[in-house]
Amino acid sequence: MIRHAGLIAQRVGGRWIGVLIEGPSGAGKSDLALRAIGQGFRLVADDRVVLWTSGGRLYGRAPEALHGLIEVRGLDVIRADALSLAEVGLVARLGEPDRIPDPEFHDILGVSIPAMTTSAFEESAPAKLSRALSSFDAAHNRRI
Repeated sequence: MIRHAGLIAQRVGGRWIGVLIEGPSGAGKSDLALRAIGQGFRLVADDRVVLWTSGGRLYGRAPEALHGLIEVRGLDVIRADALSLAEVGLVARLGEPDRIPDPEFHDILGVSIPAMTTSAFEESAPAKLSRALSSFDAAHNRRI
């Protein structure tokens, strides 16, 4: 399955865990990914993500033609150091978040993934993604 989204990953507990960034075109997916990369995340895929399951877990990668590329709106499509794949541990939907939301989960290819809504252009958005990755246990569908 190919999804219109971005995928970035952060090292959590010795492995790369990804954040699938979803939102409409122009909502700030690549901008948020670029800022998160500047704060320790790694690019996996920008604009299109190939998703599949294995062993009850969801994984993603960039289509071959897009691997290592990220769009910087107003500049160009640039090269970036990218991981070949990552397990998806969180879905970040771009929008206006509730102040203190109830836990959410998003079903993708039969795998339930923790989800959150975040504002793409908030300065703290990359830090919130990092905190969320360390707060969710996707394997057990719960907060930790």
